[in-house]
Amino acid sequence: MKLHADKLDTQSITAYGEDWIAVNGRRHTHSLVLAPSGQLIDWSCTRFENLTTAHFSMLVGVMPEAPELVIFGSGSRLRFPRPVLLSSLIDQRIGVETMDTAAACRTYNILASEGRRVVAALLIET
Repeated sequence: MKLHADKLDTQSITAYGEDWIAVNGRRHTHSLVLAPSGQLIDWSCTRFENLTTAHFSMLVGVMPEAPELVIFGSGSRLRFPRPVLLSSLIDQRIGVETMDTAAACRTYNILASEGRRVVAALLIET
């Protein structure tokens, strides 16, 4: 019997470190937004304290269909954004889960492999 590794048709996080994330083997050293269907966008925030409503409202249009869930990686430690920053997601009934970026990477991979409409917004502070 031959066994073959599953090949995911989704974009996945293949490795990560304190100040980088590898997506499908390509290393990134800046904040990014990632969706399983191939979207990979530079996220223009370098510090948690600089997050605005615009950073979160742009997540709605990342996928062809609105995501059902946004995984927010808050950097090297768990920090929750102010609720007003998430209002555009909440108003459209899009769930938001906040965790440190390492946990967000692992959670994103699991949900993406299940075929969920998930977007990961991953903060890498510089």
